[in-house]
Amino acid sequence: MNINLNTNYYFSVILASFLFSGVAFAAEPKEMYKLNEGDILDVSVWGEESLKKEIRVLPDGSISFPLAGRVEVGGSTTPEVEKLITEKLKVYLPDPQVTVVISSIGGNLVYVIGKVLKPGPILLSGPTTVMQALSLAGGLDKFAETDELKVLRGGQNGQKVISIDYDELIEGEALDTNIWLKTGDTILVP
Repeated sequence: MNINLNTNYYFSVILASFLFSGVAFAAEPKEMYKLNEGDILDVSVWGEESLKKEIRVLPDGSISFPLAGRVEVGGSTTPEVEKLITEKLKVYLPDPQVTVVISSIGGNLVYVIGKVLKPGPILLSGPTTVMQALSLAGGLDKFAETDELKVLRGGQNGQKVISIDYDELIEGEALDTNIWLKTGDTILVP
């Protein structure tokens, strides 16, 4: 009987810890999407029909909106963009109520090409590492040269090549090569 009481006690403690840990996870806010070039936004100002526009985020991460002019939005969330535009419009309108809605996510893509099961573009919904992107591409096929993966990253100073040894990475030896991907990166799996 004493064993039964101990078992019930431990079971209750374990069950309670699972329940309370679930509450903590449920309360964590999800990270909001950050805008990238190519995303399309619907921007409107309440009560101002002439200030309702569909706008594409330009390659430099900016948009242009009437009266507000050029606004840097790359890497910002929609509430942040609403505040930026509101501040610029306050010069012309007494209390502008700005709404920004993402109508199309077009810019937050990376590409996985070569010997993976599902090559092609991958839409990133948040921060993503090389290993996560390879997983989204279905993983490597059996003929992949696992010691010669490359991430091709374009920039203002030209193309940068980052070498990745997948074998070392999965063995936990080269964890620093499991880099965070940036919009437009291409993972090449020979």
